[in-house]
Order: sequence, then structure tokens, then C-alpha cells
Amino acid sequence: MKRLSCACALVVTLLVGAIAAHAERTHFWRQSRYAEFEKGTADGVAIRSDGLLTPAPKFAQFADPNLAYLWALKMDSQGRLYAAGGPTARVARLDASGKSTTVFESAELAAQDIAINAKGDLFVATSPDGKIYRVTPEGKRSVFFEPKTKYIWALAFDKRGNLFAATGDQGRIFVISPDGTGKIFYTLHDRNARSLLVDSLGDLIVGTDPHGLVIRLPMGNVRRDKDERGSAEAGAAFVLYETGQQEVTSIQQDETGTIFAAASGEKTAAPPTATPPSPANLAAAALAQKEAAKASSSAPIVTPGAAAGASGPSKVFRIAADGNPEKIWESADEFVYALLPGASGGILAGTGNEGVILRIDGREYYTHLEKASAAQVTAMVSSPDGRIFAATSNPGKIFTIGPDAAANGTLLSEVFDAKYFSQWGRLTWWGPGAASGNVQFYVRSGNTSDPAHDWSDWAGPFDARQSGSPQGEAPKDAQSVAPSARYAQWKVVFTSRGSGAPPAVTWVKLAYQPRNIAPVIDDIVVQKPGIRLNAIAAQMPVAALQPVQLEMPGAHGAAESPAQATAFHQEIPPQGFHERGYQSVLWSAHDDNNDELTYAVYFRGEGETNWRLLKDKLMEPYYSWDSTAMPDGAYYLRITASDAHSNPPEQALVTDRESGRFVVANKAPEIEDLRADASRAGAATVTFTARASDDTLAKAEYSLDASEWKLLYPVSGITDSSVEIYRHEIGGVTPGRHTVGVRVYDRYENVTTAQVDFDASGTAKKR
Repeated sequence: MKRLSCACALVVTLLVGAIAAHAERTHFWRQSRYAEFEKGTADGVAIRSDGLLTPAPKFAQFADPNLAYLWALKMDSQGRLYAAGGPTARVARLDASGKSTTVFESAELAAQDIAINAKGDLFVATSPDGKIYRVTPEGKRSVFFEPKTKYIWALAFDKRGNLFAATGDQGRIFVISPDGTGKIFYTLHDRNARSLLVDSLGDLIVGTDPHGLVIRLPMGNVRRDKDERGSAEAGAAFVLYETGQQEVTSIQQDETGTIFAAASGEKTAAPPTATPPSPANLAAAALAQKEAAKASSSAPIVTPGAAAGASGPSKVFRIAADGNPEKIWESADEFVYALLPGASGGILAGTGNEGVILRIDGREYYTHLEKASAAQVTAMVSSPDGRIFAATSNPGKIFTIGPDAAANGTLLSEVFDAKYFSQWGRLTWWGPGAASGNVQFYVRSGNTSDPAHDWSDWAGPFDARQSGSPQGEAPKDAQSVAPSARYAQWKVVFTSRGSGAPPAVTWVKLAYQPRNIAPVIDDIVVQKPGIRLNAIAAQMPVAALQPVQLEMPGAHGAAESPAQATAFHQEIPPQGFHERGYQSVLWSAHDDNNDELTYAVYFRGEGETNWRLLKDKLMEPYYSWDSTAMPDGAYYLRITASDAHSNPPEQALVTDRESGRFVVANKAPEIEDLRADASRAGAATVTFTARASDDTLAKAEYSLDASEWKLLYPVSGITDSSVEIYRHEIGGVTPGRHTVGVRVYDRYENVTTAQVDFDASGTAKKR
């Protein structure tokens, strides 16, 4: 049993999913938040961060280049798509139907990035210890430039045909003229130039690793020839923003000149000149990928941060044309690999390791557009026809997004567990345009946590027009006909019909009524005699308060309520005080329906069969009463708990539990035949018999001439009976008249006192 001091503060017991104390039998499963909808399975339905559900852009697989992972995706001036990846360095060209043709392959382990010049020449950067290759439209391949550095992370052309290469692990950026002559354009104070962009001003924007910087490198003097071509020179570098993350994985710019940067991973504390801890292991990691790819269609991907075991949040920043930076998105779970400005504003983000594509609309909203059938979305590019191509890794595939909405978008909710067998009621939803026939709902139920087998068929479709509600932003109802069961699931289907704004849904609510379950009394503890319980100590006079510790009943573990959390249930434990003659009992009880409980206390004497009511209509799980009105003896209590306040009479349930045996003993012990014999000089022998009214005696004491009380042991040497004989010799008694007092306690702190006078020179006289 647990012990609790009466001086403890208010204790609040929170029952997860509890409803109000006066529990209604009807509960509601309501979903309206992004995190709730995201637990479901979306196909053609976009989920906005505020919980708004809308039709998503059309999403379809376009091609499978037969690569484990893809790193780069580019489109040439003729609309041909190129994809580069590994685990063997390879570039595939894809025609309008998605047919793949290999246009480049080398012995290196990864084709890290690609770039295409105005002539249609393809440039391929390989890693590790890689080179930059040129592949002409006719298929002729040659080494264009060899930077003699460990990694080539990104390529970008300027308007004059100069190719820039971002490399690691010495933080060098190379510029290569159209004739293949290259030189170091700039050396960073960071180990890796991780991402690269030539902005609308012609300047170079670089994202670094491992200090997560976004740097502007202005173009300095340019020596031009008659063809307006020349070798670029770097101006003074300027840090646009320190992201606070480890690596800047992608940099993009929109039509307004705004720069977007994705940064991920915890920032390393190592000095910039230190040897990178894990990009040097890329070759070994890639070799392992290559071997794994032989046995599997997927292989892990590696980036500077990923190779280093990077962890921590990913963030997307917006840097305005005037240089003002702003964080517009953050996630602790998703790693951003690629960014792409959206045609309708905002920025698209390809993430891992769930393969989610997001649209980030400033600080206000972000939208879960699609979830690819791959672990990572690593590259994206837009096409002239409005489609967006997205490349993935693990496995390496290419998907198209938009520009039209999905013809039929479906969101299948997570499975809801009502915890108990329940009757399913009305389904309600709301949202702008949800009154149209373009939104339909379905409901099903079952008694297993996996709905794949042996559930009911889908009930529906439920259309807002069936309810007779007017068009517009008003609640739309549909009656659920799912059979009674423990689990339920709903499904919404958006169809693209007609013009105007697409429909949306902001919340979905399903009513249900759990089958009533009887309350349970977990434990009963009868307190020691002489304790009175009070909920509020101030109800008693201050002088009367003698706090005591209570023995608390064992509590039931936090029961899972069948309803979503809407309220709290509070219990204030009583405080105990000494008050002679009082008897108290505490109990713990719970109701899995979270019904309000009322209690009754019954008692019976030992050997009796008839229970007599002591107190009913109790709202709290404890009771105290004056036991002096009861005959001394052994008793038992029976506690009953009823949920009648929360249920119709025909559904109310009652349970009971009996306490252990306890004794009521208010009669004081008796002292019989008290004598003091002083016949021996200097000593007196005290003898008496003590008798308890019930159960056993506790202790006996004596006092000579009002001196300090001293403990007495019975003749048997142990106090273990309701009758004990005492005989004790008191030494050091001087001649003259004396008084000896004795007192006897029983186990319930009832006490009796007696005295006897005696003359040390003669026979004692009892009084």
C-alpha cells in the first residue's frame, strides 16, 4: 500500500482522452490537424499545415532508369530530360514517353551532377576522385576537366558559357572556360562547396558544408574576346546568411530575385581546416552501395552530411533581394535534398527519408503534396508544359507532378481505436466548397487493428447534397451505417468536375457510443481506528487538527479512454486527522467509459450474512463515521460503485467489492486486582491483571509517586493476548507512604488507568 502525507498539495489525475465529469454516452472522433491527417494514406490529396485537405496535383511515375539512386535531373533546350546517379556513374536520357537511353557511363561510383550548355553538350561530374566529362549531342565523350579534388558536388553555367564546379574536400570552386581551361575561382574557408547557383545578376551563390553558409561570390573583372566570352574573376566574397545547420543542400532563385536555401544537419564543431570526418569515406560507402545494389533494387545514398551521420532539423530559408533572411520552414524529421520554385509561388521541397514533396508558402503554410514510392526525393526540374519532374533515390525513379489536379484524390484515414465495442453514428465534415458533389465520404468498421481483412464493406458514398444542406460553407452531415465494432476508418474522395475553386475539407467528425462497461473497484483500505477524513482541513477548528498519514489504496493504471481528450477528471485526496472514536475507509475505482461514479458503503458483523447500509450517494471514494454507535467486534465493509449518473437506467451497471476484516473496539481495557506488596524492605511488588474488551492488549506502564511512566512486561514476557498478568518489583522504595499508578492500552489506543496506595513499613491499602 502507498502512504501519503495529509500535508500533500492538490493532486490532479489526468485520464487521457477523458470527457467531462458528467459523461455523455456519445463520443466523437474528430480530426482537423495536419499531424492527424498525415497519419492516413493520401493519394492525390494535399494536406496543408493548418489541416486543410484539397485535391493535389496529378502525380504519376514517368520513368525507371534502373538506377538505385538519382542525384541530378536537368532538361535541355529541346525538352529532353537527363537523369544522373549511381551506384555506377551513369546518365540516362529520357524521351517524351519515359523511355530511357544511356548516354554516359564510367568507372566512377557516382554521377553527382550534370549541366547542359547552349549547344546541347552534356557535362557530367563524377565522384569520388572524379572528373568532369563532356558528351556531345552525337554521343562523343571526352574528359573536359580534371580538378584533382576529392568530390565534385555541383555544376553551373554562367551566361558566357563558363562552367563552375563546386568541390570538396578543400572547399575549392573552379571555373572552366568553354575550351576546357580551368582554374581555381575561389577557395572557401569551409571544406565543401556543397551547392551552387548562378543568380539573375550573374553572381555565384554557394552553399557550404560543414558550417552551413550561404555565400555570394560577385563576378570581378571579365576579360572578354570578340565573342563576348572571357575568364571570370571572383570579387570579394560576402556571407549572405549563416544557417546554423551543417550543410546547405540546395539553393534556388525565383523570378523576383528571392533566394531559397535548404540546410540540414547539426552544425559540426570541427575547425574548417580539419580533415573531414566522413566525406573521405564516400568511396568505401559507395562501393558498399554498389555491392548492395547487386542484391537489391535500393541502396543508401550519401551526401556530405549524410556520410557524416548528420542529424538534427532541416530548415528552409528565404533571402530577399535586399539580403534580408527569414526562416520559412523547419522539421526535425525530414531532410531536404532539393528545392524548386513553384509556378504559382512558394517553393517545392524534395525530402527524405519518407519521400515527401512539400510546397512551402512562406511562413504561414506548407503543404504535403505527395509521397513518392521511394525513400528520398533528390532532384526536381520544371518543364515548359507546366509539369514538374522529380527524381528519387532508393529506388531511383522519375515522377511527374501536375500541372492539372488529380482526377480522383483519396485520403484514407488512420484506423481509430475506440478501445471498446461501439455503435457508430453520424459522420460530419466541413470545408469551403465541401457542399458540392466533388467531395464524397465513406466509412467502414471492424474488430481487428488491421483493416486489410475481415472488416465491413465501405458504407457510402455520403454526399453533402444528401443531407439537404444549402450550398456554401456550412456543416454537411452523412449518416454512418458502419456496423458496431471496436475500430473504424473513414475515406474522402475528391473528384475534379467543373470549374471554380477546388473543394476543401477542414475537419471530419465521427460519432460513436461505446458499449457501457461496469466500473471496477481496485482496492479498499480500512484505516486505523481514531482517524477522521476531511476533504478540506479548514472545515475543522485549527486546534483540533492532528494530521496523520493515511494508507492509500492502490491506484488503477491510467486507463485509455474511448474518447479523444476534451477535459480533465480531478480527484482531491482527503486529509486525515486524529479523532477518537472515528473509523475511516478509502478505496480506488475506475470506469473505462469514464463515467461519473457514485458509491455506497455497507457493513456486516463477523458471522452475520445481512449487509446494512452505512452511507450511500457518495461522490468521493472515501468515508468516515463515528464507530462509537457500533458494538465492539469484528466487521466487514462492502463498497458498491454505480455509473447510473452517466447512463440510461436500463444500461447502468453496478459493481461491488468487500474489504478485509477490521475491528471496532471503543471500550477501554479493564485492570483487575491491583496490589502493591511492600513487605520486603526497600522494595514493593506490584501485581494486577489486564483484560481487553476485544483482540489483544498493546502495552502496560507504571509510575511511582507521579514519576515518569515506565514500561511493564507481562509475566509471559510478551504482550500477545487479550488477558495478561503483570507482576513487577519496584526497587529503591523508601519508608513511608507511596502511590503507584498503572495504565493499560489496547491496540486501538483505548486506555485505562488505576492507582494503589501503600506504606513501605506495612501492608498496602488499595483505593
